[in-house]
Amino acid sequence: MLRQLALLVMFASACLTGGAAAQTFVYCSEGNPEAINPQLAITGTAMDASRPMFNNLVEFAPGTTDLRPALAESWTVSEDGKTYTFHLRPNVSFHSNESFVPTRPMNADDVVFSLTRQWKDDHPYHNVSNARFDYFKDSGFGELLASVDALDERTVRIVLTRPEAPFLASLAMPFNAILSAEYADRMMQAGTPERLDTHPIGTGPFELADFRKDIMVRYRAFPDYWRGRQKIETLVFSITPTASARVTKLKAGECHVSAFPGAEDIAAIKADDGLRLYQLPGFNIGYLGINTTRPPFDDVRVRRAINLAIDRQAIIDAVFPGTGTLASNPIPPTSWAFDQSAEPVAHDPAAARALLAEAGHADGITTDLWYMPVSRPYNPNGRRIAEMIADDLEELGIRLELKTAEWNDYRITMQDGGVTLALYGWTGDNGDPDNFLGTLLGCTAARIGGNNIARWCNHEFDDLIREAREVSDRERRRELYDQAQAIFRREVPWVPIAHSIFTVAARKSVKGFVIDPLGYHNFEGVSLSDD
Repeated sequence: MLRQLALLVMFASACLTGGAAAQTFVYCSEGNPEAINPQLAITGTAMDASRPMFNNLVEFAPGTTDLRPALAESWTVSEDGKTYTFHLRPNVSFHSNESFVPTRPMNADDVVFSLTRQWKDDHPYHNVSNARFDYFKDSGFGELLASVDALDERTVRIVLTRPEAPFLASLAMPFNAILSAEYADRMMQAGTPERLDTHPIGTGPFELADFRKDIMVRYRAFPDYWRGRQKIETLVFSITPTASARVTKLKAGECHVSAFPGAEDIAAIKADDGLRLYQLPGFNIGYLGINTTRPPFDDVRVRRAINLAIDRQAIIDAVFPGTGTLASNPIPPTSWAFDQSAEPVAHDPAAARALLAEAGHADGITTDLWYMPVSRPYNPNGRRIAEMIADDLEELGIRLELKTAEWNDYRITMQDGGVTLALYGWTGDNGDPDNFLGTLLGCTAARIGGNNIARWCNHEFDDLIREAREVSDRERRRELYDQAQAIFRREVPWVPIAHSIFTVAARKSVKGFVIDPLGYHNFEGVSLSDD
């Protein structure tokens, strides 16, 4: 592994000093992707890693949450909002690899395959790679889809069971990327169906060249990309979990772009003539999830006590100086559905102690608190926040055993209900409030494997967000979401902590990079000039 790391550093350094390797672009990413096929992904890390390889029917225009055509060049929607007819772009080529060379362009069969594989339990690829399709399920697609049909080679009809306001935005999310049905058939015939997931191919600007866990993901430019070949010939995601190490590598010329620099490095980045800082109000939330199915945390008084006991402003000052704001809702202030009337819970240890005594726990509680092992935009230092929470709760007699795990194991532990208290967070994927309220707090997502790590299923809340999905009028949706947020604040399944500023650092040689409001790192159309 040390030799591989040394080679990667030499490779990156060469590309930054000019010469024949100057078309190589290195991005210092923060963690290992749990999957390369976005259908199997749930974290932003994995979705970032899949984006160079794939396109969707629709996509978000760079730097915005506005939808635009992608693999579908146009579409129509029925008057009742249930039937979508997509007209596919012609002559879109798939990648090839050592096992497969495509014989046809992308067509309607590929769209049908990509959706039905995740949807239908009896699909021949549904159980390949022990796939769980957690994001597909948490987004409610299992009950939303009525049919997905190819009308001809370039026309796909999708019928829904109900109108769904966020549907097109959901189709733009990474898990709905379009895969090759022909590749899947060929791998199934060869007895190696799992290669669809371990060596995926798409229609995107870059094709996968190599993936080495803990080291890198390497891509090469796809010469037949439908928008034209990229100026970057080789794209490398250099996996660098520590924020300070990423910035050090950026300054040393070992990468061109660095994910999520720490707040302590912001001033130095701004002062460096060779670097540029990109910042945007984050579409995110960092929180402490409380497993509401585990006594005594099934008692709302205990959850309220924890909310009152934690000094969240102290956390903001210590961990997010100048890069975060105090959270009061489960959705960020950048969302149009944010309830402006909400106030953050005050820090009141005396009131917390009284509530805990009223709930019968004056002698205290002993439990676990899990913290993330990697920096994320919504939580740049999980251990530090966990230690501050432990200090605050100890004053109430709540004794915490701090635990963590490697990032992929950590998220699986969260989703499988193996925690009591846990630091987690979310960056919105499609600009719609349902991507927070439904995906993180809805009853569907409270299943084992779901993103509702609090396992909180409140049917009054759930009915409101379900109704909001079916309403096209934004003001009516806002009213419903305000009511849902009020229930969240009453029942407190989380301790909302912070919304962070999304920050990316880059060398000034990087041209054409646009910061993404949804927190992704998109290198299509990016190029390099001399520093």
